[in-house]
Amino acid sequence: MASQIPIPERAGAERVGIRTISLEAPWQWLAKGWSDVWTAPLISFGYGLMFFAVSVLLTIGMFSFAWAAVVPAAAAGFMLVGPILAMGLYEVSRRHEKGEPVVFADALRALKGSSGQVRFAGVVLAILLLVWMRVATLLFALFFGVEYPPFIEFTQQLLMTPEGVGLLVLGTAIGAVFAFIVFATSAISIPMLLDRDIDFISAALASFEAVRRNWTAMFLWAWIIAILMAVGIATFYIGLIVVFPLIGHATWHAYRAIVQ
Repeated sequence: MASQIPIPERAGAERVGIRTISLEAPWQWLAKGWSDVWTAPLISFGYGLMFFAVSVLLTIGMFSFAWAAVVPAAAAGFMLVGPILAMGLYEVSRRHEKGEPVVFADALRALKGSSGQVRFAGVVLAILLLVWMRVATLLFALFFGVEYPPFIEFTQQLLMTPEGVGLLVLGTAIGAVFAFIVFATSAISIPMLLDRDIDFISAALASFEAVRRNWTAMFLWAWIIAILMAVGIATFYIGLIVVFPLIGHATWHAYRAIVQ
């Protein structure tokens, strides 16, 4: 069943029909995403390896500047910009679906952004990331002061002191709000920008409506993404080589299943 969402449109943009999906749908998206990974393994794993390398370099940089205590917040923030960083993977899945040939350069061109709306979406998500990092820094200062302790010491304090538990609980709650905003507005909007002539605001509104209409399945999908990304990060980012392409390809199939 699909409904037309009355969202603002710019000239030439398409109306967006939202389907109602089953609770089993997220597992189907994962299966299709996994199939896409192995349809173009060099591109998919190469894409994942690229972001593994970037994550490692950024983490090394934070440790070298004695900002190790910021690493958990930065790792969580990675998921806020993940939807736009996966743009190249959406392009790979889109081309597979149409039976078109695909090379790694196609993924990189899509990641760069071929339209102003894609770049605008990237700016919005980047701003949310910066706001989150600022909030995380302020929360740290509220509970621990302005000096960052060594990473091991910070981890012990985070888990074994009242201040640490308070920071963990409050930070998780606020982070969940940021994550919900990003997920609700980007669950299908970023692939839509690649596939349709539509502006980011309209696509984000359609994405929010899709999440609202299919909240049980989308809640499950959000948890699947969070768990897979947590595994990818917890394995010193090695898991991202597989997890990030899998989620990216699966997100394309989520968009195709939900949007008419």
